[in-house]
Amino acid sequence: MAIKPLSKYSFGLGDRFAHQAKAQLKAIILAKKAGLHITPVWNKSYREHRIIGSSPEETRQKADEAVQALGWQSDYFVDADHIGLKTVDFFLNSSDFFTLDVADFIGQKADAGVIRSFVRANGKFIGELSIPGLQEPLQIKPETIEQVADDYLLAVREAGKIYRHILQNKGERPFAVEVSFDETEKPQSPVEILFILSALSAEGIPVQTIAPKFSGRFNKGIDYVGDLHRFRNEFEQDLAVIRFAVRTFNLPDNLKLSVHSGSDKFSLYPIICKALQKFDAGLHLKTAGTTWLEELIGLAEAGGEGLQIAKEIYYASLRRFDELCAPYATVIDIDRSELPDPQEVKNWDGQKFAETLRHDEANPNYNPHFRQLLHVGYKVAAEMGHRFTDALQRFEPVIGEQVTQNIFDRHIRPLFLEE
Repeated sequence: MAIKPLSKYSFGLGDRFAHQAKAQLKAIILAKKAGLHITPVWNKSYREHRIIGSSPEETRQKADEAVQALGWQSDYFVDADHIGLKTVDFFLNSSDFFTLDVADFIGQKADAGVIRSFVRANGKFIGELSIPGLQEPLQIKPETIEQVADDYLLAVREAGKIYRHILQNKGERPFAVEVSFDETEKPQSPVEILFILSALSAEGIPVQTIAPKFSGRFNKGIDYVGDLHRFRNEFEQDLAVIRFAVRTFNLPDNLKLSVHSGSDKFSLYPIICKALQKFDAGLHLKTAGTTWLEELIGLAEAGGEGLQIAKEIYYASLRRFDELCAPYATVIDIDRSELPDPQEVKNWDGQKFAETLRHDEANPNYNPHFRQLLHVGYKVAAEMGHRFTDALQRFEPVIGEQVTQNIFDRHIRPLFLEE
């Protein structure tokens, strides 16, 4: 099997209703015109497909159509986002990027003999380990390696099972692999990242991007909440460990960090940009619901029926608050008292609705609680069926401009072009 290589920079493009592939690709083309090559990766999870009633084949079709329509000549991918053994088959025919999510296995212990073998295999690192780019050497004891094995070895072995299942079924069709450890309670330390990568290598997974857990809150659709200095240290430490691990464990040369729920983490982008330049490192940034919110903003600004649809989605989302928020409870922080009353929203014009939803903290109308609720309210839009998707087509020029501008100006430019 040939690995399908990722370029240095890649960008995960969530498109819940599969209508914005061209608008999203236009942002990638704008980056190319500015001298920056980014590989587009259209990502959609099993949960999103099931809620919306869509299929990976549709995601592939829309990506292919956008590439052909806009004359994109470089690589692109379709990501089976956050899959496990129970869900991977759903994506096998259409995807060539697989995000292996093994968070449910973190903290479960592998067999004692397997753990002992792993500790022995990594015994050469016991003592002080100096890694270029880290300010202080890592202090590694046998029990340090054993603790990492206790927490992560079974998860890595599960990733190996998923990878081999994909490999068996894809045959000669090349694909890329990401492994995700981000949906867990605590961030991984540099030592943990080091031995996770050792385990991934031993498992024979040609991982090209790894998504660790960082400190702070990566809530859906709003800015990072946490200690920026701590994040800077964690991010740079991870870059240093990855660079060391590539050489030490014979991992793919282009292995890079992936930042999940990366949309709208505006306060982090300058930090990430400087770190990437400092380490000459790559990045995969994964977005999800941002494009769906730009669709709502476009509908509101279009006025008329578009604005009415946007308002109805808010009313229904508010009524169904508990149902819609429950699956996302760990990645949203909504104060219900800060959500506007439907009678108030009824009198809003399109500009007021758009400004309340658009992530612009300089605008006094912006409401992050309103934004987070609508972020998880896409199920309501899906239930509208053709009424919603027909509106996306009817108001495509307004919506498409919002989508392109959001990805290029608010994401790509500060991440890669402004330092």
